[in-house]
Amino acid sequence: MSKSVPENMEQIRPEMTVLDVVSKYRETEAIFKQYDQQAGECICCQALFEPLRDMAERYHLDLERLLADLESSINLG
Repeated sequence: MSKSVPENMEQIRPEMTVLDVVSKYRETEAIFKQYDQQAGECICCQALFEPLRDMAERYHLDLERLLADLESSINLG
């Protein structure tokens, strides 16, 4: 019932860059690798400094799904 960290404190947000996310949550690198095929190139290589929102738009990815997948990886880790 009690929460040690407020819900929104550790959330991955669309304005965070790929680098922000991977450096703070190392386990998310595997999620970005899963999206490489859909993007057609290595996201961590080509979009490291882009905000997630811009990167998702550039590669025609579902931003909400990407955020959910990233959140899942940090909640499991």
